[in-house]
Amino acid sequence: MDGDLVIAQLYKARTALVEAKTIQDTKQVLDIAAAAEIYARRQHLSQEAIDYAHNIKIEALGQLGRMLKETPKATGGEHGGKARIDGSRAEPSNPTPTLADIGLDKKTSSIAQKLAALPLEQFEQVKTGHASISQAIREVTHAQRPEREPPTGKYRVFYADPPWLYGNSGLQQYGHASHHYPTMTITELCALPVKDIAQDNAVLFLWVTSPLLAECFAVIDAWGFVYKTSFVWDKVKHNFGHYNSVRHELLLICTRGTCLPDVPTLIDSVQTIERSFKHSEKPEEFRAIIDTLYPNGPRIELFARSKHPGWHVWGNEIAA
Repeated sequence: MDGDLVIAQLYKARTALVEAKTIQDTKQVLDIAAAAEIYARRQHLSQEAIDYAHNIKIEALGQLGRMLKETPKATGGEHGGKARIDGSRAEPSNPTPTLADIGLDKKTSSIAQKLAALPLEQFEQVKTGHASISQAIREVTHAQRPEREPPTGKYRVFYADPPWLYGNSGLQQYGHASHHYPTMTITELCALPVKDIAQDNAVLFLWVTSPLLAECFAVIDAWGFVYKTSFVWDKVKHNFGHYNSVRHELLLICTRGTCLPDVPTLIDSVQTIERSFKHSEKPEEFRAIIDTLYPNGPRIELFARSKHPGWHVWGNEIAA
């Protein structure tokens, strides 16, 4: 199949998109355009064919997002309403199909709706390929959230789960961090004034995933700490990975000056705790470990999402 034939088929797809009246129709065009873009890239077809396929894919994804936002909560159109005692099903009061009915997963639905909510300028950047979907969402989300003033005072115990920016934004189906909160580059993280609020003798517990293990040491150094050892969180449930099926995350222990634990308790370095379904949520058992090892001194959680007794917090996801 050459570039001209691909463009001819995509022309039909664009016409179908204009005429699409249902979510199912729009989803079908999205699938055609997405498949055409992949094919055009793999076969090294003309840039015109690649751009045209990408353009229609983004238009279809945005249209899908608008339709989803305007559609009442689905109850399942194909399978009927609630089951009766005799095993039959009543006609649904709302026959809207569920995401499963139309072969649409929740992550794609979420991305489509966020794409549809983008300002026209950002949407056009994505459509023309000048920005990825995740980049555009990140920029808008970051602009909409108020900047927090840096914390003041001096702290001995630090706990941080940074909003790491990953470089694999093209794999939209895997729910990247930038779809959930504004992420930060290594340079942006290094620039944070953590060193200024650390006591001469302090400890940092830093969450990091394997793909960013090498990069995170620049942040540790910029913040004035030195890596010592780590905990391994065995999540039990697996996550997508490029090279293996990932079921762990690392909590690095780093110190500034002399800051051995206050309590001589050797806690198992591998903690097996089943992860939740909430993106990036960390088990509270690790905070309890920190409090056990370091019960003394002022403590602060960076990038916090909630408040906890005895902890100062800094982050843009919680009220001041």
